[in-house]
Amino acid sequence: MAEEHQTPEVPCLIDRYFTRWYKTDVKGRLCEDHCILQHSNRICVITLAKSHPLLQNGRTIKNINYQISANCSRLQNKVSGKSKRGAQFLTELAPLCRISCSDGEEYTIYSCIRGRLLEVNENILHNPALLQEKPSTEGYIAVLLPKFEESKSITQGLLSQAEYEEIVLNRCTTPFETF
Repeated sequence: MAEEHQTPEVPCLIDRYFTRWYKTDVKGRLCEDHCILQHSNRICVITLAKSHPLLQNGRTIKNINYQISANCSRLQNKVSGKSKRGAQFLTELAPLCRISCSDGEEYTIYSCIRGRLLEVNENILHNPALLQEKPSTEGYIAVLLPKFEESKSITQGLLSQAEYEEIVLNRCTTPFETF
């Protein structure tokens, strides 16, 4: 009999090089969870968490808009040089974009951390399905760079993957209270 050898499962690129952090119920909106992928070089990639309503129930994305207000568009962010001159500085609750669905629902995606906006993902403007099909890779929202002094403290107030999964599990097993 031939003995079968099982090779250990190799982690995907994201799990190998990034630490996942989560912000749940952003601005008090139930299940509007965001994921922050933090690289060892401090760069953070903002994505949707798997429990976000946009990734549930087969929703169709109609429009993604990086125009935050009349005077502020995240698309106008122009970064240059080593010190990232020209980058917009964002606070934890700074809006990154607004996403409209075909069912009329609209979701605002927030930065969740303080830092300089390095880039927004313009590919999702032309192909919104990337946001749903590959939210952690090609469907990311934006890339931020926290200040060096704050790079260790940005994870305060964020949840680890284990804590996040426990919250999601509790949501599924706890019935909603009606008032």
